Amino acid sequence: MKNFYLTTAIDYANGSPHLGHAYEKILTDVIARAKRLDGYSVHFVTGLDEHGQKVQQGAQKEGILPQDRCDKVAAEFQAMLEKLNVSNDDYIRTTQARHKDVVSSILQNLYEKGEIYQTEYQGFYSTRAEQFLQEKDKVDGVWPEIFGEVTEITESNYFFKLSKYQDWLVDHISQNKDFILPTNRQAQVLEFLKEPLNDLCISRPKERLSWGIPLPFDENFVTYVWFDALVNYYSAVVSEDDDKKNFWPANLHVIGKDILTPPHAVYWPIMLHASDLDIPQSILAHGWWTTSGAKMSKSTGETVNPLSLVDQYGADSFRYFVMREMTVGQDAEFSLDRFQSRYRADLGNDLGNLLSRLLHMTQTYMSGLVPVAELSEAYEQELRDHWEKSRTSMLDHFRAYRFNLGLEEIFSFVRAINKYADNRLPWKLAKSEAPEDLQALQTCLATMLEGLRLVSVAISPVMPTVHTQIHERLSLEPVKLWKDELDWGDRLVGKNVKEKLILFPRD
Repeated sequence: MKNFYLTTAIDYANGSPHLGHAYEKILTDVIARAKRLDGYSVHFVTGLDEHGQKVQQGAQKEGILPQDRCDKVAAEFQAMLEKLNVSNDDYIRTTQARHKDVVSSILQNLYEKGEIYQTEYQGFYSTRAEQFLQEKDKVDGVWPEIFGEVTEITESNYFFKLSKYQDWLVDHISQNKDFILPTNRQAQVLEFLKEPLNDLCISRPKERLSWGIPLPFDENFVTYVWFDALVNYYSAVVSEDDDKKNFWPANLHVIGKDILTPPHAVYWPIMLHASDLDIPQSILAHGWWTTSGAKMSKSTGETVNPLSLVDQYGADSFRYFVMREMTVGQDAEFSLDRFQSRYRADLGNDLGNLLSRLLHMTQTYMSGLVPVAELSEAYEQELRDHWEKSRTSMLDHFRAYRFNLGLEEIFSFVRAINKYADNRLPWKLAKSEAPEDLQALQTCLATMLEGLRLVSVAISPVMPTVHTQIHERLSLEPVKLWKDELDWGDRLVGKNVKEKLILFPRD
């Protein structure tokens, strides 16, 4: 069995979860579940980034210790993961000893190799972004709002020789087309790398920032938050048992587009390469959720609490919406009206009604026993052909992280089943006493039930609870591998289906 190691970005402990956090975790969870169904041994990691100036300042404002503040925020994020049914295998926190030990080891190694040096620095510093800036970062002569307050400082610090590896990184990106996904992001990274890189300041003096991992070679400084946080992907699998070490290098990092360049596409691969460590196979940068075209963010007050929607509509409905609406890599517009429209149309009318009326008809006409499909006429063949096309396309889309298109294929097939019912008219066939109509009724119900089973299997990475509920009604166990489960068959024949279930109650 092949290993597949994937991660989310670790969330920063300076605020509560919002829609952007929820989407990234769901997206990565859907990838993890799909990979497991495809036969991979998956290790899925998420976690919390706990050091840095904003965390220290936030704790001071609250009158509590930074660690206490991080513990509180960690509990919020972990509660979100549980509510969203996210199947992560590990939750790493950068204040854990297992992480700090690995960060210190990498820093010491780079220092001994001469890759880190000390010098005095004079320049501009953004507290909000926790990074030093250059004049080229200005837009029309003004610091962009994303940097918040920018001050000019002079201080001694330690620097990592980032610039030394610029040519290597350009070559690597150019030769590995799947390193940056979607591929249009690759061009953006290469454009960024046309400008000479400066060496990276990897320390902060303790007199200015005490909340961080001390440099192993100079206790008067702590580690720059990005040099600390990025290492989590590696420390999560090398700091404990040997089995986890087999998962490195990461197959996929899932992150937001705002932290692609420079942290993940520049700092991280160079840090690894300079440390003689393998670099990740791919980095997938997703887009932002917007409202009226503007990014939802805590600073603008435009946020959505995902847990309130989950409480009202259920986790699977929320998971379906965000995966159906966003093309991975692009921005997507959020509106409550759009969410409710998807809930009523796709989930309630198409899938929910199909399940409810099909279970009811099987109970009423067949005493709950799944019959044999004894006929195979034009209507049945048309539906089977539709499934064959949908299955192939769905798998292609899912494996390429085009989940919105994969879901479109699945629900196109759901609508095809409903259309088949309208053509076959099982409720009319049930009123006839003619033997051929009884045979047609049995074929109709068996065909629709098999179609429903296939839909349930296909949606399982996105809607795992709904999958389990549908399979339970069909007297089936939840699937663990796709393999033959996506083949049209007769495995339901002779099963007793259960009473109808309202999956998506009307709001």
